[in-house]
Amino acid sequence: MRRETLSSATIGMLTMVGLSLAPAPAWAQREGPHSEHIQPPRAVAVRAGRLFDPRSGTLLANQVVLIEGQRISSVGPAGSVQIPAGAQVIDLSRATVLPGLIDQHLHVMDEEYARHPGTIGQGNAAFTAPGQYDDPGGWTIRERVLMGLIDAQKNLHAGFTTVVDMGSAGGGFGTVELRDAIDKGLFMGPRMQVAGPRITEVGIRIDSPDAARQAVRELAKGGVNWVKMSSTGKYALKPDGTMETVPTYSLEITQAIVDEAHKHRLKVSSHVYGGEGLRIALEAGVDAPQHGPALEDHHVKLLLAKGLPLSSTIFDMRLRDKQEMEKFGNSRFRMMERAWKKALAVGVRQGFSSGAQADSTGFPHGSQGEMFAYFVKWGMTPAQALRMATTTNAEIIGWADRVGTVEKGKFADLIAVPGDPLKDITELQRVRFVMKGGQVVRNDLAAGPASTSTAHR
Repeated sequence: MRRETLSSATIGMLTMVGLSLAPAPAWAQREGPHSEHIQPPRAVAVRAGRLFDPRSGTLLANQVVLIEGQRISSVGPAGSVQIPAGAQVIDLSRATVLPGLIDQHLHVMDEEYARHPGTIGQGNAAFTAPGQYDDPGGWTIRERVLMGLIDAQKNLHAGFTTVVDMGSAGGGFGTVELRDAIDKGLFMGPRMQVAGPRITEVGIRIDSPDAARQAVRELAKGGVNWVKMSSTGKYALKPDGTMETVPTYSLEITQAIVDEAHKHRLKVSSHVYGGEGLRIALEAGVDAPQHGPALEDHHVKLLLAKGLPLSSTIFDMRLRDKQEMEKFGNSRFRMMERAWKKALAVGVRQGFSSGAQADSTGFPHGSQGEMFAYFVKWGMTPAQALRMATTTNAEIIGWADRVGTVEKGKFADLIAVPGDPLKDITELQRVRFVMKGGQVVRNDLAAGPASTSTAHR
């Protein structure tokens, strides 16, 4: 499958749309990791009334975060951090500041956008060939990249400064192009890792370990960060609260996918519900198993033995809960809740994965904050729930050295909410301040001119 690069006209459209939604000053027009030598002209100091520390699970009072360029240069109590003369001061002294959030599973170029205009919402599409939907009667891949830009920015404005797109669903390598355009500073967007096309969409029939390796090499050539596969396909809900699943690949093929991906420094994520497919994925060492509503005790033992995380989406399953209960006397959402609690009880690492998709699906980008309340309702403390989207996800995606905490040397990705999220986790649905790489994306906490100032000696 050939990776198509965006035309200069499309890049121009992306730039115009991006700049109109999130204008950036001249110094920030290349704010991605490939050009970190271009920095803001002066230091920025953020006064945090409360600062959430994911490691201790506590709020630190009256802190100052000093930022030089895109990175944090110092953090500490206000009395111990000297603000340089001429620094821009952002006053969040009445708010709670947190590290930028990380969503480890969403789709900005999803199945809804792959259908023809006017047919959105007709059920899951089957993708049998690359570029299947890139035809005169439907959305082109380039048009879908533009739609993906809008959804990516919705996530950023909601406080998710880092996201992982787990499959472009018929959109080829469009998400790779979107990620690269953000990295080049053509427009503002979240930091992105992407899977690009799913492994079944590269035009190779995966019926042997050799074919699996060839498919992974095609994805690596296209510039992805992740390989997205499915370890289970068809499933059947049973009224006794269980589920029958069909494994997609043998252990040998799955091991070949994981091994080849790791050779290319790629991670592997798998859509998997349970049964033999989940056992195979765990035995093979898939880096980020997703979902898992049919989690059983032997799966839990494998998760713990191999130190693997489980990241469960709930938006999609919750939406179909009523109709599945009426039809089957069982639902994926009810099973997911039980499985999630089982994993929590024994200490399985759990990442924050929303599965956010197009608005018309009912679980749109930018609304992920409501998931925190579910996790607290299901037994986590607010601090544990916040760790899912900060330190835990940073570890899962391999970026613990750059995001997930507010520490010296890490990217200045900060968000703020008005109240105390450790007392009321629904504060995460009221993000009012977002900074990415030292640049303010939004600040709705400003009470007036006094909210930002310049430090004097």
